[in-house]
Amino acid sequence: MEACGELSLQRQCELVGISRSGLYYEAVPESEENLALMRRLDELHMKYPAYGSRRLAVLLRREGQTINRKRVARLLEVMGVEAVYPKRQLSQPCEGHRLYPYLLEGLEVSGPDQVWCSDITYVPMSYGYMYLVVVMDWWSRYVLAWELSNSLESEFCIRAWTNAVASGRQPLISNTDQGSQFTSEGYLEAVESVGVDVSMDGRGRWMDNRFIERLWRSVKQEDIYVQDYGDGLTAQRGLSQWFKQYNTVRPHQALGYATPSELYYSPESYGAKPAAWRWK
Repeated sequence: MEACGELSLQRQCELVGISRSGLYYEAVPESEENLALMRRLDELHMKYPAYGSRRLAVLLRREGQTINRKRVARLLEVMGVEAVYPKRQLSQPCEGHRLYPYLLEGLEVSGPDQVWCSDITYVPMSYGYMYLVVVMDWWSRYVLAWELSNSLESEFCIRAWTNAVASGRQPLISNTDQGSQFTSEGYLEAVESVGVDVSMDGRGRWMDNRFIERLWRSVKQEDIYVQDYGDGLTAQRGLSQWFKQYNTVRPHQALGYATPSELYYSPESYGAKPAAWRWK
């Protein structure tokens, strides 16, 4: 058996369940100054999610930064960040990608595995950045799977979905925004191949992903900003611990002080009606 210090980088990645490509930052050409700005923009976005590039630029200038709106807009685009408020147009997928209707209008979600939702967030790190995707049960807030990537390609979203359904459970509906990762043929095939209906809300429907937005604030303020991870392997290990605690230890006021795991695996103990599925 290999000694711990002799494990190859490939073997270490296999043990923690991530791809080797997820550890590197070749695709991150930003300067140290821009990386610092991007981290601050992420913090401001978590605090003021409805602020767009214009207001964020004003806040940065008030902090003494010399920056214009155009630069802020470019950095937000690199980060994959967009203000969450109703807009005139929904976000557009890549050309040629399929669009699906929004299926949650008027729907009362009253138990687990009725709706799963997925989203992506920017993860600032000491020497670069990565992206985090989660698959979460809408009703219980239980995080079924998550993945880190150093690019916004769709592969890491497909891996997260595949890992979520590998548990043997699946939802009736999968809800996401209309981002290119979730409208890619590979992602849609992964969802539809197991008989799950696809629902898309678009970034303009900001309330639709409110539960994941709360998750993003929690994981960043309690772990990512505090730990200031230096590489993907360290982030993977640290986030593994945080998500485990989030699912199984931390009581949620909105869930009657149950944990997501308690609700997801024992819904009858908390008054849930998993079979209930009706339209308002």
